[in-house]
Amino acid sequence: MFAIVRTGGKQYRVAAGDKIVVEKMAGEAGDQVTLGDVLLAGEGGDLKDVAKLTVAAEIIAQAKGEKVIVFKKRRRHNYRRKNGHRQNHTILRILSIGGESKKADKAAATTQDAAPAAAEA
Repeated sequence: MFAIVRTGGKQYRVAAGDKIVVEKMAGEAGDQVTLGDVLLAGEGGDLKDVAKLTVAAEIIAQAKGEKVIVFKKRRRHNYRRKNGHRQNHTILRILSIGGESKKADKAAATTQDAAPAAAEA
């Protein structure tokens, strides 16, 4: 099963077991995060309902990207500025797709089991 999630203003196609590099997220290495903004999900050619679908992920590391050199120059004006930038990233491992729907099904099943027990009493 695959899903397309949006985080940090970008969209990523993910499946269970994938590793992705996203914009910096709060958390430490080993923490689990939930990506709730699922745009599309499916398996093969079939599409799934994404209303209650979430993607569970684990933070592998907080890292910095490659250095980007920003150099500004204006000819014949003795104007030169050199600056560098390293973007902060979070590396995620996708654990599973579809977390909330399973929890909702379990909650519905427990309430249905409780209803007949209350009727017998």
